Amino acid sequence: MTAAAPCLRHWRGWVGAAEADGWLRTLLAEVPWKQESITVYGRRHAMPRLTCWMADPGCGYRYSGLENAIEPWTPLVATIRRRVGEAATREFNSLLLNLYRDGRDAMGWHADDEAELDPHAPIASLSLGASRTLRFRPRQRGTAPTVAVELGHGDLLLMDPPTQGHWQHGLPRRLKVMVPRLNLTFRVVRVPP
Repeated sequence: MTAAAPCLRHWRGWVGAAEADGWLRTLLAEVPWKQESITVYGRRHAMPRLTCWMADPGCGYRYSGLENAIEPWTPLVATIRRRVGEAATREFNSLLLNLYRDGRDAMGWHADDEAELDPHAPIASLSLGASRTLRFRPRQRGTAPTVAVELGHGDLLLMDPPTQGHWQHGLPRRLKVMVPRLNLTFRVVRVPP
């Protein structure tokens, strides 16, 4: 049995356009972007996006055979982290930044349900730059319709539990998009005692 709909909270224009423009410019310039390779069905592929993992010490994160190196919080990202945490009424200890250089960059269907992540914590997703459609589908096919959420410049989306347990999400290609989209997904990693 699956949830009737993903548990989502969406704030359009959560950060104003001028401030969002400044954040996008700064993050594009100062984040140490990498194009990692992942293993899919036993073969290595370059990810169709650039990424960076920022986190508190000890908050490692691994997916698709990739161990993310922890980068320190930049001053701007620390400020954004605090503001997103206030909106979510939750402190986040880690962040995956994804840079979609244009509409050819994408993210396949997946759930953020790795063992390191706290399943009781929301995942907060801040979008900067090009508007793109985040799609959700139930893990048990045919149990609920697909849901599409258009995420624009400055939008904040909270994916509350139990969304990751029942739904997958993905960002399909949009070939007419010629400008970048930056997505900041704040998470809570369980730190061993």
